[in-house]
Amino acid sequence: MKPLQNTLEIKKDTKEAIKDYHKDGASVVRGVLSLEWISLMRKAVQRILDQPGNASVEYTPAGEQGRFYGDFFLWRQDADFEKFMRFSPLPELVATVMESSKIHFFYDQLLVKEPKTKEITPWHQDLPYWPLRGPNILSIWVPFDPINCQNGGVSFIKGSHRWKERYAPTAFGKDSGFGEIYEKMGWEPLPDFEKEKKSYCWLNFATEPGDVIIFHPLTIHGSGGNLSVKERRRALAMRYFGDDTLWDSRPGTFIEKDTLRDLLPGLNLNDGDVPNSPLFPLLWPS
Repeated sequence: MKPLQNTLEIKKDTKEAIKDYHKDGASVVRGVLSLEWISLMRKAVQRILDQPGNASVEYTPAGEQGRFYGDFFLWRQDADFEKFMRFSPLPELVATVMESSKIHFFYDQLLVKEPKTKEITPWHQDLPYWPLRGPNILSIWVPFDPINCQNGGVSFIKGSHRWKERYAPTAFGKDSGFGEIYEKMGWEPLPDFEKEKKSYCWLNFATEPGDVIIFHPLTIHGSGGNLSVKERRRALAMRYFGDDTLWDSRPGTFIEKDTLRDLLPGLNLNDGDVPNSPLFPLLWPS
């Protein structure tokens, strides 16, 4: 295998994608990752699927077709996920997008929808799930398969990162164990965006392996099931934070789940703390 690429090529379309991100709340950056990275991570994903950890969630009910699988903090469980987190071009991309003097990694989240999976990813904003606050927080969605709306591509409401509303988190599955946690927050639930779908401008990005989607943590997004009979939808959501980010200890964030706390030994941050911790590694400057 060729040496793994670890630097970002700033092309003209990359600069345009960054402008679109700030304007629209989400955009696609083409050709960020080499096929060597994709190959490495496909094998890593399969290891996790074959031997799920304690923090994993099977969102597809037993006996139903397909498989919607979720998992968290993979970099703390698998050496190749950690290699990808530390040495891929993504930290440099995040620093370029946010113009932040430093970049920390928050966590990674694996989201796999196998063929014939009907379970959706409900509409949501990312930030309400997290015990963070600040202006420099970013998500990157990394697909390991060709993905479009037919097999579970993500849709975004254009410009929704500029709305003032902050909505309650929505559990991805009724038996995931997260719903009871999110109820503690007491925030207003999201409106029925499906019912008023024609009232919004939607962003949909068909992606190839090597492309990534960058999006703001307040941009409303979600995805359908994987309606394909043979195409997989393997993707990894990567979360980062930079300057002026503080710990937000409000009740009801996902970090309260016991299986996640077990992956974060020694986590002891108070409200307003700067989350400088080995649990959230400094990636940039490298």
